[in-house]
Amino acid sequence: MFPLRDHNPSGSVPYVTWALIAINCAVYVMTVDWGLDLHGAWLRNALWPGAVTQGEMLHGLVTHMFLHAGILHLAGNMLFLWVFGDNLEDQLGHVIFAAFYLACGLAAAFAQVASDPQSMVPMVGASGAIAGVMGGYVLLYPRARIDVMFFFVLIYKIWPVPAWAVLGVWFGIQVGNEIMAGTSGGVAHLAHIGGFVAGLALCVPLWLVLGGPRFWSRTHGHPPHPASRFGQTPIPVVRRDR
Repeated sequence: MFPLRDHNPSGSVPYVTWALIAINCAVYVMTVDWGLDLHGAWLRNALWPGAVTQGEMLHGLVTHMFLHAGILHLAGNMLFLWVFGDNLEDQLGHVIFAAFYLACGLAAAFAQVASDPQSMVPMVGASGAIAGVMGGYVLLYPRARIDVMFFFVLIYKIWPVPAWAVLGVWFGIQVGNEIMAGTSGGVAHLAHIGGFVAGLALCVPLWLVLGGPRFWSRTHGHPPHPASRFGQTPIPVVRRDR
């Protein structure tokens, strides 16, 4: 399943979200293997937990957030940032949102380093920082509707699902995969978990300023403004031969 959009319009232009998407795409184009010797730059700027533990290559704590291992890795991360980033940027403001994004990425990096401090397997990707955005989003808008595309073999359907369900399932998958695969699965699930928890925790002060439980009571968990409306997407009908 893939989240495509939310029914939560933003009241401002998400300049930082757009800039982050543009930077990630530009860095991917600059570091992808075009038959040139660019992979060395990718490796030098990845996060190497073992090196960080030794006090080396500390810049990787930040630069890894802008590197991706493939086009699908990039596309999936940018889709999630596109769906959830604009509303949190609208609520926090452009500068604070940028700092929040980097802080969540750092929290994700430290969680991964702590889980396997001697590892010399490089970690790249914006998913830890984006997980923080998702954590903040689910705290502020737990019942915002997210249009999710479900695939059933060759048939698909788009259904609006509450944010708490979409992001709760996503978080549960990360926890389950971390328990089953640990550091051997090739995906930094603990970085996702660390980023999500950090984003949720960092948004608690804002949530309290907005009223805390009273904010949820006033809005019933929905965004505090009219939701966007989209037409329904029907299931394609395959006719039988008679």
